Amino acid sequence: MIGALKGIVFAKTQNPIILFVGDVGYAVHVTDRFLEEIPPEKEVFLFIHSHIREDAFDLFGFKTKEELNVFELLLGVSGVGPKTALSVLQEGADAIYDAIQNSDVAFFTTIPRLGKKNAQKIIIELKNKIGSTKDLDLTEVESTETKDLLTALAHMGFSKSEIATAIRSLPKKPLLLGEKVKFCLQVLGGKV
Repeated sequence: MIGALKGIVFAKTQNPIILFVGDVGYAVHVTDRFLEEIPPEKEVFLFIHSHIREDAFDLFGFKTKEELNVFELLLGVSGVGPKTALSVLQEGADAIYDAIQNSDVAFFTTIPRLGKKNAQKIIIELKNKIGSTKDLDLTEVESTETKDLLTALAHMGFSKSEIATAIRSLPKKPLLLGEKVKFCLQVLGGKV
């Protein structure tokens, strides 16, 4: 495995860049932001993630160890491949940490190839690894009935986090709206 490379950037007009180390030119994928920053034909140092599959051996380069760590964390989420992880990293490691800690689904859904479900999955799987300051609201309004349930519980004085906890504990079997309200009230009252 290649852990780091130090060499001269030969071709920076495309991604992957060509990084000459000695007499060998390595194709290294980098973020577009980093591609704009690096000076052509200057020596750079990159932390490398080697991504090996049956049909490919790709190198992904990062300016800092922190960026490499975030990239590898993102790769650990099922459904997130290296190209998607690199697109997410385009936003910067600090912004990604903030989005995970604040359960900011909208941040991740602005990234190409990343829908709401994968954004939620990233937050859920990584918030335990990096910490979280806010619970993820999984009560996405998908139906009028769910919206009515949220409204009813909110009017009764329950907070969003309490409502989210109650809704997550609803049984999988179909219930009428009144039964859902009753069940949630039992959960919130500590009787379930």
